[in-house]
Amino acid sequence: MAIQWFPGHMHKARKQVAETMAKVDMVIEVLDARLPRITTNPMIGELRRQRQRPSLKVLNKCDLADPRVSAAWVTHFQAEQQTAVLQLDEAGKLRDAPKVLALCRELVPHRSGGEKPVRAMILGVPNVGKSTLINALAKRRLAQVADTPGVTKSQQRIELIDGTILVDTPGLMWPKIDSPNDGLKLALSGAIGKNAYDAEEVAWYTLGWLAQHYPESIRTRYRLPDLSVHADQLFEQAARALGCVQSGGRLDTQKAAERILTDFRNGTLGRITLERPGLPLDLPLDEPNPDQVVPDDEA
Repeated sequence: MAIQWFPGHMHKARKQVAETMAKVDMVIEVLDARLPRITTNPMIGELRRQRQRPSLKVLNKCDLADPRVSAAWVTHFQAEQQTAVLQLDEAGKLRDAPKVLALCRELVPHRSGGEKPVRAMILGVPNVGKSTLINALAKRRLAQVADTPGVTKSQQRIELIDGTILVDTPGLMWPKIDSPNDGLKLALSGAIGKNAYDAEEVAWYTLGWLAQHYPESIRTRYRLPDLSVHADQLFEQAARALGCVQSGGRLDTQKAAERILTDFRNGTLGRITLERPGLPLDLPLDEPNPDQVVPDDEA
């Protein structure tokens, strides 16, 4: 069954975005660099094209993504009309904040500042880093930051020192996720609320996918001698390697699943991208990444 998550506040947020789109000059769309296609909300693209609004696509969390695949995504998005692309990571947000504003001015040159400041709406699915980007641009804490998706529930207007006006928006999903794999990857990235998915199912999927595409990321971390076995066997071996064993030798499968998801989300498994912009690419799906960072073999 495909994972679905569209909380009630998103219905209201969706209408507000459509109304506000008419009042801004452009869109800053924040994407997760590990899954840029899946974190591109199709509704956002439809709305901005209707209003002919240019877009700055920010590939966020690039420090967690495979750099070679990120480069391919940059090329892919740059081919779109009225679109600029910028890669950002957590450590470089303050340093690269001026680049964001400079690209915004390039996209809407008729807004020259003064009485005509750039008006930009920041959009994206939950938990891609919109709030941390806003705080970096404002150089102060204005937006609430949390690892839990769905924290921001209403729009907020922010005026920066250079006059740029930002409209912060709630993380916005679309009503139906058609692909089961897309739902699993969104859950893995942390974009979906915990109550909407089974952590064990997502962990099984994660191990099976990584065994095929980034085998060294899990081989050492979870002491997996044979990656060709079924995902449930990989999961059991990983749970034991992580020490998720209860009295009597029973596995604490919930704890193991949460540990595996956390390992992916915080970069313990290395720099991984879950999708490519098109095939074939220089990096085939089944080719290990020679630059992969393999963590110490610790539980």
